[in-house]
Amino acid sequence: MRFFLTIVAAFLFVGAAKSQNLDAVFNINILDKYQPITGKASFYSKNLHGTKTATGERYDNNKLTAASNSFKLNTWVCVTNICNSESVTVRINDRMHPKMAKRGRVIDLSRLAAKKLDFIEAGITKVLVVQIDTPEGSITFLTKKYQNH
Repeated sequence: MRFFLTIVAAFLFVGAAKSQNLDAVFNINILDKYQPITGKASFYSKNLHGTKTATGERYDNNKLTAASNSFKLNTWVCVTNICNSESVTVRINDRMHPKMAKRGRVIDLSRLAAKKLDFIEAGITKVLVVQIDTPEGSITFLTKKYQNH
């Protein structure tokens, strides 16, 4: 029994160490809570449907989820397309490749979220992203305040 508990404890320790290393690999820079950010948004390729995300769940083109290196996993954010003022609430369940941040990307959205923001044809759009407490707590009024940035 003691051997089994030792193995379990070692496994948990290694798992915690790996998650910290993943943050370094993906250049994670978690923002202060509710600090709005602006930048470019893109969306997942269709062929990524069903692949594992950083949370361990399977990516689904038809769910309102996103990848970001600026927010903790399982955080809800309100994303507003600055070009047309459309907003959508998504849950962060994945991390972006570090090259994405170098290209000015702040979030990579599911295809459904990109459709709701109306930028599928454009491929990329400028967005305002702000953390919210719950999916119902979207803060769309911030769009007007930050629209000129």
